[in-house]
Amino acid sequence: MPRRRQQPIRPRLAPGAALRGLLAGLFLLLWVAGPAQAQGQAPLLVGATVSLEGPFKDMSAQMQAAMRLWEKQVNERGGLLGRPVRLVLYDDHGDPDRVRALYAKLLDQDKVDLLAAPYGSLLTLAAAEVSDPRGMVLLATASGEEIWQRGYRNVFGVYSTADRYFIGVMDLLARQGFSSVAVLHAEDPFSQTAAQGCRQWAQRLGLRVSLDQGYHSPEEQLPVLLGQTRQANPDALVLCSYPPDAYRLLGLLRQAGYRPPVLALAVAPAMPDFAARAGEMAEGVMGPSQWEADERVPFPGTRRFINAFRQATGLTPSYHAASAYAGLLLLENAVRQVHSLDQAKVREYLLALDTVNILGRFKVDQQGRQVGHNALVIQWQQGRKEIVYPPKMATAPPILPAPPAPGR
Repeated sequence: MPRRRQQPIRPRLAPGAALRGLLAGLFLLLWVAGPAQAQGQAPLLVGATVSLEGPFKDMSAQMQAAMRLWEKQVNERGGLLGRPVRLVLYDDHGDPDRVRALYAKLLDQDKVDLLAAPYGSLLTLAAAEVSDPRGMVLLATASGEEIWQRGYRNVFGVYSTADRYFIGVMDLLARQGFSSVAVLHAEDPFSQTAAQGCRQWAQRLGLRVSLDQGYHSPEEQLPVLLGQTRQANPDALVLCSYPPDAYRLLGLLRQAGYRPPVLALAVAPAMPDFAARAGEMAEGVMGPSQWEADERVPFPGTRRFINAFRQATGLTPSYHAASAYAGLLLLENAVRQVHSLDQAKVREYLLALDTVNILGRFKVDQQGRQVGHNALVIQWQQGRKEIVYPPKMATAPPILPAPPAPGR
């Protein structure tokens, strides 16, 4: 059969007035009218891939919505360098090989002027293999340490790195008198880095790591690892992985009628629909978050972004949406400040930048690693997601059981 030509994802109207899930919301309401365009000017193209299927689809859907919102707003501001802006998006299916092929297409065939990153460390590594040798700046919505160990010159992190994700959780455990933690993690760059950081910070804060196991096949290995966790009897269980594995683990815990005193998961608890999907198992679950859609978060533009996103989609933004939006604002402002699309000039501007935007502080080191931003800790309490760490940004105190007696 002839191979189908990959077509850009185009926003389109869907019939009906009700939103039917996140993706339907994206296409139904986000782009209802063409932006004002500079007469006679070719559009300035911004290219990226998004995951409409696969393990990253929920996070990527939020990112795509935020990217479309930025596209609409930047054109309402008159475009960029006197030209209208147009996103060129392709579906990468969550597949690194497709990411490599599609970023090559964006640069070599579509001739995009700027790039945005795909979601997550695995796909960002694949995109950087193509973009960095061509000298193209990539603002990464990813946090795996491996990204900044490959010597890339043009990749800049927006998130705090994954090794710092669980600092707040470990600090809360230590302060509350807990003594042991079990760490389970998938074998992908983000999850491995998050688990490594979790171990390091646990030990630094005086917590004993009673179990430390990785897995390749969640279907086969998570039930076995849960049995090992029960035998280790930790005060806290931390899972470093993406939402499909988190929901699988919650289902196994429900079936087993077992739950450690403290349960912390990466990524999934930060999603707005976590409680709806996890049901009663959501109560008390903790996790890291890069940002929260709470108007009490004291970063400039937060309230405007939350309101605009909700008006455009009918949905609450997650930190994935905020990070994609913040990354494009950083790229936009860099181009405006250097008055050019020259990637070397954009790179030098971002490298020297120390600023605060809706996501928080942005400051990178010489390798492009984010060093200014820190993750929050959220906890689901009575069906609501609350910020519980750091204390100065908390919307509620953490709810934790009394630590087990020594020598139990």
